[in-house]
Amino acid sequence: QVQLEESGGGSVQAGGSLRLSCAVSVYSDSSHCLGWFRQAPGQEREGVAVIDSDGATSYADFEEGRFTISRDNAKNTLYLEMNSLKPEDSAMYYCAAGPSVATMGDRFIRCSLPARNIGGMDYWGKGTLVTISS
Repeated sequence: QVQLEESGGGSVQAGGSLRLSCAVSVYSDSSHCLGWFRQAPGQEREGVAVIDSDGATSYADFEEGRFTISRDNAKNTLYLEMNSLKPEDSAMYYCAAGPSVATMGDRFIRCSLPARNIGGMDYWGKGTLVTISS
């Protein structure tokens, strides 16, 4: 069982920055793939960025180089540095964990986006709210 707790959300003006953190209770096979997902009101949840245990990263197209995902395995902490924030980045941001290679039926899903939008993240935090004003 992996527990995740996000922090760092808040309200900032457009163009500003935020750094989200996620405390991961245990580093195990179930938390090799870590990621940030977001969901705005009335919209589907979407992946923002994921990072594998070897440090390989994958980002959603919309982030346009503005976000950086990183992890500190010694501290069991996941981060998301967000710069040049836009009002459309406003959403609840969730931390999620799963194995490096997830199985869904006969499919193998690597730790990457957009693959992990389909599934493969087994554990989720409660979220931290990010609000960007124009």
